[in-house]
Amino acid sequence: MTENRRALTGIRVLDLTRLAPGPYCSMLLADLGADVVMVGGGRTGAPIPVLRRGKHAIEVDLKTRKGRALLDRMVEHTDVLVESFRPGVAARLGAGHERLSRINPRLVSCSLTGYGQDGPLAQRAGHDINYLAIAGALGTFGAADAPPTPPLNLLADFGGGGLLAAFGILAALHERERSGVGQHVDAAMVDGVLSMMAMPFADWGTPTLPRRGTGALTGTMPVYRTYECADGRYVAVGALEPRFFAALWTELGLGDGTEVPDHLDPAGFPELTRALETVFRSKDRDTWAAHFADSDACVTPVLEPGELAAHPHVTARHPDFALDRVPAVPKFSRTPAAPGGTPAPEETVAVLASFGLTPDEAARVVAPRDAATGDLSWPPITRPHPGSTQEGMPQA
Repeated sequence: MTENRRALTGIRVLDLTRLAPGPYCSMLLADLGADVVMVGGGRTGAPIPVLRRGKHAIEVDLKTRKGRALLDRMVEHTDVLVESFRPGVAARLGAGHERLSRINPRLVSCSLTGYGQDGPLAQRAGHDINYLAIAGALGTFGAADAPPTPPLNLLADFGGGGLLAAFGILAALHERERSGVGQHVDAAMVDGVLSMMAMPFADWGTPTLPRRGTGALTGTMPVYRTYECADGRYVAVGALEPRFFAALWTELGLGDGTEVPDHLDPAGFPELTRALETVFRSKDRDTWAAHFADSDACVTPVLEPGELAAHPHVTARHPDFALDRVPAVPKFSRTPAAPGGTPAPEETVAVLASFGLTPDEAARVVAPRDAATGDLSWPPITRPHPGSTQEGMPQA
């Protein structure tokens, strides 16, 4: 029914990616209603289980003539193909854009890699931390007296990788409406991080960000950092603007609002820091959270992941939130996004019909249901996992 349609309903996606960035990209597309088919088989590695929701899974060995022939037939009815091989590998497997676009000129192909399709590092292996390093971002993270510290693998893998790829794919699909033809999207995680660093790069070497670990947004300025509370937990303070700081100062009981110190004057930072540290240590985190609940002082509790499902703002916007089921985003007024479950094999068979497969052909390639959930641990710390040295493995 029309009211159940989502923004990408009717878009067909073949996902050849592994690990995290590519599967996150296709998860975003699936949440928006695209029919996403993960193509596994014949290679090591697998998508991270939590990123496989709402996707159909098939097993096709692209190193065989039969497998490539099947891919060709599916591509005839495909809108988007996403791959994360090292440059040149997709072409050797028969999945390169130049060849596939001759089969389906409307195809949008996206190659999601760390370093991109060209350049001196294009063939190098890497992970999020390497792309952050090359993009100049890692050199700005962490305390000045400690080694640079990556913000988990959020910035390159997910922001500069999966999200950038989804953005590029949607732009190419939009352009296709005008031109009638698809194109290739070269989504490089280094490029994505370079773009996301636009503001920090402009601030680099200025008083706002003079060096790593020092500056307005690095967590060292008294009004933009975290403070330990009486129970050992923390609150985050972001009172940058004068009126927000005035509210902070007054509501902490440090003044009546008539004499507020200059919170942006570095000369006063040591004294201001001591004052704020002392007062925040006087009560526990949740007491401070309640105290500032209706305030514009920009004070919030620092929540751990396990606390999110009980937080009133998270539950108000996402009543079904769980750590293994993050929300489908963004929110739409008419065509809401929705996280999918693990499709049953018969559902996958039905979807594969739209990719040009007969029911018998679809039944032969549908992956076992556990292939869409899996048990891969990544990074491979808690259980054995095959090495990722093969040329076809993704840069992730």
